[in-house]
Amino acid sequence: MTDGTRSHGPVADGRHAVVVGGGLAGVTTALALADAGVRVTLLEGRPRLGGLAFSFQRGDLTVDNGQHVYLRCCTAYRWFLDRIDGAALAPLQDRLDVPVLDLARPEGRRLGRLRRDALPVPLHLGRSLAAYPHLSLADRAGVGRAALALRKLDLADPALDRQDFGSWLAAHGQSARAVEALWDLVGVATLNAVAGDASLALAAMVFKTGLLSDPGAADIGWARVPLGELHDRLARKALDSAGVRTEVRTRVTSVSQDGNGQWTVEVPGETLRADAVVLAVPQREAHDLLPAGALDAPERLLEIGTAPILNVHVVYDRKVLGRPFFTALGSPVQWVFDRTDASGLRQGQYLAVSQSAAQDEIDTPVAVLRERYLPELERLLPPARAAAVRDFFVTRERTATFAPAPGVGRLRPGARTKASGLYLAGAWTATGWPATMESAVRSGVSAADAVLGALGRPRPQALFEFEEAA
Repeated sequence: MTDGTRSHGPVADGRHAVVVGGGLAGVTTALALADAGVRVTLLEGRPRLGGLAFSFQRGDLTVDNGQHVYLRCCTAYRWFLDRIDGAALAPLQDRLDVPVLDLARPEGRRLGRLRRDALPVPLHLGRSLAAYPHLSLADRAGVGRAALALRKLDLADPALDRQDFGSWLAAHGQSARAVEALWDLVGVATLNAVAGDASLALAAMVFKTGLLSDPGAADIGWARVPLGELHDRLARKALDSAGVRTEVRTRVTSVSQDGNGQWTVEVPGETLRADAVVLAVPQREAHDLLPAGALDAPERLLEIGTAPILNVHVVYDRKVLGRPFFTALGSPVQWVFDRTDASGLRQGQYLAVSQSAAQDEIDTPVAVLRERYLPELERLLPPARAAAVRDFFVTRERTATFAPAPGVGRLRPGARTKASGLYLAGAWTATGWPATMESAVRSGVSAADAVLGALGRPRPQALFEFEEAA
C-alpha cells in the first residue's frame, strides 16, 4: 500500500501512456500502469476525480451525489479500495442482512429480512426465504426452483443477452409478487432496470455471482465517509505516490496517431505525446474522440442507451431511522440509507433515498418530489411523523449507467481497438458486469493489461490478485 512518501511501483521508464478520464476506470488504469513502471499522465475534465461516484458541499453537509454500494463478490473494487488505502473506510457487512419493509402489511408486521446463514450455497439463503413474510409459500418454493434454473445458465451463451430477464422469470413460474418482492428488489438496484427491461445475461450474472456463487458473495459494503474522500482525495494521493501526473479541469480536444505510431493528445495549451492512450470516458465522449478506423462500427457506441438514477435527500431534526439502511415494498421508495455521520451532520438525521430506473421521475420538479416522498417516509418510519424537515433536496444523474437492455452485450467493445496503442475503459465496455463500480475497475485493469502487453512490460502480480479471489 502507498504511504504517501514513496512510489508504490517500479520507477517509470521512457514509455508514456495518457489516460483520458479520471473516474474509477481511469484511475485504475493509471495506477496499474504506473505500478508496472510506465510513465502516466491522467487527464480529467472535471475539477475532481471519481467520475459519477463523487461528493459535493451543501452548506455544512458533505453530500454524495448518490448512494453507492458494493458486494463482497466485487473483488476488483475491493482491490481498488486496498490500493488507495481506503478499505477500512468502506467496510462490508459481517453477513448479508437486508431489512425489507412492506407497507401493504399492518404496522408491527411490516418487517422482513433477507439474510444468509453460514451454510454452503444454496442453503445459505434457505432459512431466510422460508421465513420471508413478503412471499406466499407457493412463491417461496417457486423462487427456489427458479434460482436453481438460473444457476445452471451458461453466462457464455450469447443467446442470453438477446432475452429479457422478465420473460425468463415468467417462463419459470415467477409471479408478479415474487418479481416485486425479490427479483426486482435486488435487480433494480444492481442493474438499474426492472426485470422486463434487463438483459438475461446481465441479470443472470448478477444473481449467479452475488447470490449463488459463495455464501458471502452478496454481503453489502458502502462508504462510511463521503465518496470524495475515497475516489478523489485518497485516489489522488495514491496517484501522486505512484508518480502519475494528474491534471484536472483539463478537457481533451483530440486524439490522433502519426505515421510512426506515436500518439498525440491535444488539450488547451498543451500537446502531449504518448506511446499509448486509454479513453476512460463515457461511450459518447469516447465515440467523439475515436480516430477513424479505430472500431469497425463506432456508431454502436451511440446505440448503448443510458438509464437515470434519482436521489432524494432529507434532513430531519431528530433521529427517525434506527438501522443503517432498508428497502421498501408497496411504496415508490426503493432504498433508504442513513448518511448522517458520513455527511458531517451534527444534529438530527440525514437520509438518502436512492431511486434507480428513475425514467418516470428524473425530471420531476423538487416540489412534486417533496409532496410524494415525505409522506411515504412518514408511512415507512413512524418517528418521521413528529419530526421537522430541515432540508430537502434532489440530485439527478440522467445518464448514471448504461441501460442493461437485451442486446446491449453485442454493443459493448473490449479494451483493444483496431488502432495500435489506443484502448478503451469504462463500466460500459465488455466486462460482463452491469454498470457498477466493479465494472469500472475491471475495465481499467483490462485496459492496463492490454497496454502492458503491447509495450512488452510484465503485469504486476498484485494487480490481478482479485481475479484469484473471485
